[in-house]
Amino acid sequence: MIKILLLIDYSSEFSRKLLKGLVRYSQDNGPWIFYRLPFYFKMLYGKEGVIEWAKERKPDAIIAQWDHEGSNLLAELGIPVILQNYRKRSDYFSNLTGDYIGTGRMAAQFFINKKFKNFAFYGNKGVVWSRERADGFFQEVQKVGGNYFYFESEGLNENEWSNSLVNLDEWLISLPKPVALLACDDRFALQVSEICKINDIHIPDDVSLLGVDNDELICNLSDPPISSIMLEVEKGGYEAGRLIHRQILEKKNIPFNIVINPTRIEERKSTDKYNINDVNILNIVRYIEENFDSDLSIESLTKLVPLSRRNLEVKFKKELGTSIYQFLLKYRIEYFAKLLANTDRSLFDIALECGFNDSKNISRVFKKMKGLSPAEYRKQCNQKSEIRR
Repeated sequence: MIKILLLIDYSSEFSRKLLKGLVRYSQDNGPWIFYRLPFYFKMLYGKEGVIEWAKERKPDAIIAQWDHEGSNLLAELGIPVILQNYRKRSDYFSNLTGDYIGTGRMAAQFFINKKFKNFAFYGNKGVVWSRERADGFFQEVQKVGGNYFYFESEGLNENEWSNSLVNLDEWLISLPKPVALLACDDRFALQVSEICKINDIHIPDDVSLLGVDNDELICNLSDPPISSIMLEVEKGGYEAGRLIHRQILEKKNIPFNIVINPTRIEERKSTDKYNINDVNILNIVRYIEENFDSDLSIESLTKLVPLSRRNLEVKFKKELGTSIYQFLLKYRIEYFAKLLANTDRSLFDIALECGFNDSKNISRVFKKMKGLSPAEYRKQCNQKSEIRR
């Protein structure tokens, strides 16, 4: 029977989803035995104590949160090891990593589509996934000439949090408003939410706030609830199980990377804000988002505001840089793409849900906007979640 030693923090949503995928693989291909060594064990007995514990029980593989220092101790075991990235990626062991740059880009594009001019990133100092998310975010902001602001803190324990509190407080106050702010993860986003409340900074009117991981408990502790980028973590856990299994059976210890990709943004009240000055145009945009799956027309939209059709079209293009029709079409296509990537439903069913009556026409429009047919796009999304060696 295969034995796996888990040296990870079970309290985070990320870790729980990862373990869920891993356990699902073991149920499909096991049975396996999991040793759950408490995270504090390393604090009490040191890394040497962990290694001695492992030598006694002889696990077949390890999944661990383990900093670079002391990695030579893990190597002594001579078994497959997957390290969850923190300070840096490992050059020796397998990595549980992610498309961190792509995650930052997704966030920036989300805010750019909402017409923000000011962008901010709050990060975790010295951490690879935070640094690369900031890089991706900045790259997209730079393309549109947006104003960019950056702040980072050392970590989340009580001492570090109290030491960073004043600086974070001052930074948030100093930001030009309104501002689109991406936090490196949901825990950091919750910090921003708490500091904003203390300083009477309003979310989403002053700060449009977005996190990463979609930890529902953390996101809903905030008032308003925090929008967050969803990651395919459970799928990554399943793939980790598959590759560990293969290495154990083949008795080969060749390092690999499991890349966890962002999938979509779970929108909540913290990003319910467009940087649009014209109230009438803002009302039209919100109506389209809420009713994009209906049979909308420019004539029906014109009836919602005290504007002629011509004035509505001119003002809309001035505020958003695109026509009403193109805005609606793009919104439908983006929603269509999300369903393609995250479900196995037929193209016809997805097209109907997105407000399209002709699945053949949607294929043509989709390819024009995305550069791929719906089938090709779905295949590409599936390939991105495969293991990168």
